[in-house]
Amino acid sequence: MNEGLSTRCVHAGEIEDAHGSPHTPIYNTTTFKFPSTADLLDVVDGRKPGSLYTRYGLNPTIQALEAKLASLEGAELAWAFCSGMAAEAALFFAHGRAGIVCLGDAYGGTLELLGDQIRMLGTRTHLLLGSELDLAESRLADGCGLVFLETPTNPTLEVLDIRRIADMCHRHAAFLAVDNTFASPVNQSPLALGADFVVHSATKYLGGHSDITAGVLAGRKELLMPVWGWRKNLGSMIAPETAALLARSLRTLVVRVERQNRTAQVVAEAMARHAQVARVYFPGLPDFPGHELAKAQMQGYGGMLTIEIKGGGEAATRVADRLKLFALAPSLGGAESLVTQPCTTTHHGLPAEERARRGISDAMLRLSIGLEDAEDLIADLDQALG
Repeated sequence: MNEGLSTRCVHAGEIEDAHGSPHTPIYNTTTFKFPSTADLLDVVDGRKPGSLYTRYGLNPTIQALEAKLASLEGAELAWAFCSGMAAEAALFFAHGRAGIVCLGDAYGGTLELLGDQIRMLGTRTHLLLGSELDLAESRLADGCGLVFLETPTNPTLEVLDIRRIADMCHRHAAFLAVDNTFASPVNQSPLALGADFVVHSATKYLGGHSDITAGVLAGRKELLMPVWGWRKNLGSMIAPETAALLARSLRTLVVRVERQNRTAQVVAEAMARHAQVARVYFPGLPDFPGHELAKAQMQGYGGMLTIEIKGGGEAATRVADRLKLFALAPSLGGAESLVTQPCTTTHHGLPAEERARRGISDAMLRLSIGLEDAEDLIADLDQALG
């Protein structure tokens, strides 16, 4: 049966519990016993599914979560991690050794990982702008095997053409990984557009309540299996308790994200009219440069927007400090609305000239729209801007 996304959010992956629980229980044991050595070896050697050892991911709570995540992204397989950065690192170790191209803006931690730590291991990494597709193709022609991108990007909300970039990668026998954190499976399906991997910081929209840290990597089984050993031996497995909380959150994913989409649209339109706002970055605005592409490849525009304040960085800081409903905090995707100044948090580690090259000004405030009433959020912004 071809079930809808909301139905899969609730029911996909859930195991039949002997005591009648409608959801998979938390199996917080580290190890699982077997009636015989033969039965143990069947699981160890992969002849039969089963539970073995939680750090390996062979735990019913984790496996149920991963089945749900794979269903939501239309993937053959999904691995859960202790964080989004852990998921990225395992992907880069498994599939990036021939060279990695990061295309467009990305989370500051991702840029640091690719620009510093991964290079220490001798892997070629290239940090390109979203507009530098010709340069990206030349890097692929030189042998780079993996392109990584976010869309919409952090914090400029640039929309990159997944299908076009996937075609470019595949012409050179390379893979495309898309960070789908900002969009979530509700708003975007990268695998259906040709991507090979989907990455999430599940701390954000998938978790949705600012109470867990987790990550996801999804894709075809043949591509996910080489990642398994890196996750296992680097110790970056998600905990069963966290897996259960994430599964809980996924049951309300569609309801939450659709509400955040609508509220963000209203807030973005209000900020576009505000005299103290120089620019609004939001794919749902008709005059936003990526609007037409977003209409074509997304089902919703998301709950993230960035506003640029007239008066520069000091003025933006004053506005952030005056907000009352918007909490001044990094992260995103929760029930509460958040504000952060990228130059002080997510991209603070980038040199000022690199931020400028990427169009990330000190006057920017990134807003994560929560579940509050749109009118109250606009009133809070009005008083802070005033």
